[in-house]
Amino acid sequence: MTGHFSPVHAADARAFWDARYGERPRIWSKAANQVLADTAPELSPGRALDLGCGEGGDSVWLAECGWRVTGVDVSSTALKRARELSESRGLDEEQVSWQQVDLAEDFPAGEFDLVSACFLASPIHLPRADILQRAASAVAPGGTLLVVSHAAAPPWAGHAGGHRHLFPTPDEELAALNLQDALWEIRCAEVRSREATGPDGERGLLEDAVVIARRR
Repeated sequence: MTGHFSPVHAADARAFWDARYGERPRIWSKAANQVLADTAPELSPGRALDLGCGEGGDSVWLAECGWRVTGVDVSSTALKRARELSESRGLDEEQVSWQQVDLAEDFPAGEFDLVSACFLASPIHLPRADILQRAASAVAPGGTLLVVSHAAAPPWAGHAGGHRHLFPTPDEELAALNLQDALWEIRCAEVRSREATGPDGERGLLEDAVVIARRR
């Protein structure tokens, strides 16, 4: 999930995201997020949890790298596409499974060696700090927490009004996570730039706030 926040009731989340994904046959690319692709090869594959997995690009990539992945999203439309993607790649349910969960109301059970929350945001009310803290609690000892968010608007976004955009800094992400020093080693808390293409073919740099932490 990715976007900006506005005061809409959480009960509308499933309908909103199903409608959003229904706008086009595919919303996101099938490629893994760059920070995840840079981070995961340094880790030993185990169990992974992909929060806000959307159409499954990150989850499928992790499964193909040897992880046993649980992909979670609120949208049944997105999860249908994610399942179709994993099946088209020859992956079975032991390698990647899909769960429809509204993270504002519930959270997947279990402990994971990698918990990834890439661009977890929504126009629907989302208790993001609470979700991130639950994500941290789901990391097994020795495991890794990855949180990536937009640090600035894309250069092609213009100055359209109507919504309040939230661009947390790495320090703000750490404050929201509220990680205990005795339990966590912060591996990275920084802004990274990456090249991207806008909706009309514009090339530009995007800035991401990146937090990577290892549970001791």
